[in-house]
Amino acid sequence: MNPPKTDARRHHDPEVRGFASDNYAGAHPEVMAALALANGGHQVAYGEDDYTENLQSVVRSHFGPTAQAFPVFNGTGANVVALQAVTDRWGAVICAESAHINVDEGGAPERMGGLKLLTVSTPDGKLTPELVDRQAWGWEDEHRAMPQVVSITQSTELGTLYTPDEIRAICDHAHAHGMKVHLDGSRIANAAASLNVPMRTFTNAVGVDILSLGGTKNGALFGEAVVVIDPDAVSHMKHLRKLSMQLASKMRFVSVQLEALLAKDLWLRNARHANEMAQRLAEGVGAVHGVEILYPVQANGVFAKLPNEVSERLQKRFRFYFWDEATGVVRWMCAFDTTEDDVDAFVAALKEEMAH
Repeated sequence: MNPPKTDARRHHDPEVRGFASDNYAGAHPEVMAALALANGGHQVAYGEDDYTENLQSVVRSHFGPTAQAFPVFNGTGANVVALQAVTDRWGAVICAESAHINVDEGGAPERMGGLKLLTVSTPDGKLTPELVDRQAWGWEDEHRAMPQVVSITQSTELGTLYTPDEIRAICDHAHAHGMKVHLDGSRIANAAASLNVPMRTFTNAVGVDILSLGGTKNGALFGEAVVVIDPDAVSHMKHLRKLSMQLASKMRFVSVQLEALLAKDLWLRNARHANEMAQRLAEGVGAVHGVEILYPVQANGVFAKLPNEVSERLQKRFRFYFWDEATGVVRWMCAFDTTEDDVDAFVAALKEEMAH
């Protein structure tokens, strides 16, 4: 009996785009072309391939001569591996209460990394040396997890940005206390595009020790990387990556995507476009009576407050998430493939629902 024939079929309308997350976007065509280029023949597995080797020089061009990239599968994996690399078993991580590692990673830093998160409430998602000091104490107290790392996010979960000077102040403060600094850069490209500076300006140039380098939100199909900036700050990264189940056997397919984004300016083009669409969106919705934009729109996200019933009706027309349903706060995200027509259609729909 012959098996039934199966054909790959498209199960979605490729013209439909929403504002739920930049993770909803597909992969950029240039990234897909790079994947196809890397697909021929055999390459050594587990990171000994030509693409991962070349990625190292690309990463050093962005993050300095000592930088080394360790590709991983996803952002949570990057954060957990990076934080383990700069902590002892008794170590703790100081972070904003709104940080992704605290809110959106399902307890992975605690359960998989064995880390204690010491959170600090912030008005805008950003830490300061003064806010760090709320948790930076008790190093000799055996009854308290030892603060060893300050983790910041650029751009933050609220769409705000640290200036290079603000990150330098945090790094100087943390290092003075013997702590390391980790930067969660899932949207690092959006931050650099908005600040109009190279990524090195607010990473290795100001004292960041290790970072999680985002790819998926910026046009990759999958894959991120842990970038070790200060090799003296970490040890046994290869073993940690394997232990954390983040070692890709066919690593060339992660590395070639990051190479496609970073080797030239695709990362910047994608981020600038997403940021510009967020600005267009903010201008449009901000002019609608009854809609309050809550935070400065500095990257590719817009946080707004409006009546829940309006949001619920609007969600039937465009995908997006409540950020805090109890207070009516929603989040609208733009991606590298968001178009002006997408934004204008959303603003028009919002006006209709607000007038309903």
